[in-house]
Amino acid sequence: MIPKEILEKVRFIEIQTRHLVNDIFGGEYHSVFKGRGMEFAEVREYLPGDDVRTIDWNVTARFGKPFVKRFDEERELTVMLAVDGSGSSMYGTGSVLKSDIAIEIAAVLAFSAIKNNDKVGLAIFSDEIEKFIPPKKGKGHVLRVIRDLLYHESIGHQTRLDVALEYLLRVLKRRSVIFLLSDFLDEGFDIPLKLVSRKHDLILLRLEDPSESLLPDLGLIKWYDPETEEEAWLDTSSTAVRTQFAQKAAERRLDFQNQCQRNNIDLISINTHDSYVQPLMNYFTTRATRH
Repeated sequence: MIPKEILEKVRFIEIQTRHLVNDIFGGEYHSVFKGRGMEFAEVREYLPGDDVRTIDWNVTARFGKPFVKRFDEERELTVMLAVDGSGSSMYGTGSVLKSDIAIEIAAVLAFSAIKNNDKVGLAIFSDEIEKFIPPKKGKGHVLRVIRDLLYHESIGHQTRLDVALEYLLRVLKRRSVIFLLSDFLDEGFDIPLKLVSRKHDLILLRLEDPSESLLPDLGLIKWYDPETEEEAWLDTSSTAVRTQFAQKAAERRLDFQNQCQRNNIDLISINTHDSYVQPLMNYFTTRATRH
């Protein structure tokens, strides 16, 4: 049985994201994600104004008058939500955790997808694939995706993006739109990231907490790593310590951005202290101008 509080949370998220889907992201999503191409519909007689490049010469020769091929946009897409469920996803110094924001963004994207009659699937990962729901259509299916995101308790603590990416390469046979939500605090996933981006339409949503870039002056604190479960004492009152921390964080962030640019991979940065709406809107707007 699903606990009542989980069902209430699912309903709350549905209500909370409905305005965003209907009024903001619905149209933007449709204009940005066009479908896989054009599908043959029929052959009909040529009409003034038709593109002469669509003339079917075999049928034209057979009937002695021009006929053209008509195509419809193949609208249906497969959208896969790949969500990081590792220990670091349960981190946040504001009012919400990274995992909270990931679930809400996943809900917005999922409802936008089914509004356009697309299929939606889910993969939750840590250092292994912990949950996989094959892509399907329908509101009931999306509610199940959100429920499982809320209900899931990860077994693994560490992040293995290479495991997640290699799994998606194996199970997704047709070209899909993959939204990968993670803080990307991992290494050694360069090659599978590149391979997935070549086969699929890959969009990365990087969830960041400000404290991961700028260390606050809190004096002597115990530092806990939720992925390795290691602890250490850190003197945050030291200017040198804070400066070194900020420099390393900036270098790591810039290296990842450059990696994405080299491979033409879209990257959206989401700050846990700010609304995710504007970064998503900025992305949709920018991407629409590229098509």
